[in-house]
Amino acid sequence: MRIELPDLKAMQGFGQRIAARLQSGDVVALTGGLGTGKTTLSREILSALGHEGEVPSPTFTIIETYDHLDPPVVHADFYRLEHPSEAEQLGLDDYREGAALLAEWPDHAGGFANEAACLQITLEIAGVGRIAVVEPGAGWQGRWP
Repeated sequence: MRIELPDLKAMQGFGQRIAARLQSGDVVALTGGLGTGKTTLSREILSALGHEGEVPSPTFTIIETYDHLDPPVVHADFYRLEHPSEAEQLGLDDYREGAALLAEWPDHAGGFANEAACLQITLEIAGVGRIAVVEPGAGWQGRWP
């Protein structure tokens, strides 16, 4: 499914749609080149879940947690990982327990497409806006229109 996101308001609405359906154990795998809006979409999802305040990019910390949300959320940026085994070394599974995962650059962590509760989103630049290519895993069937 292709979704046109011509401006920030459309990105906000897209984030709200995802947040309204997000459950513990879900993965939102965000791919796309630098500057395509992965962190912006993550911020919109977190905002729609009720987070107020700054949402730092986890580019350097790799993992940021939002335990106060329902569901709790782990926001990870795997760009700097050199090998998927490094995600294990970070204790990613421990962070994910009982939480949803927003994963930027998921391929650097080995990918999550094999997980039923994975919503894969590829963001592409389209003029001044973006295009989101959405592929819901089996766990998102019935939740995602």
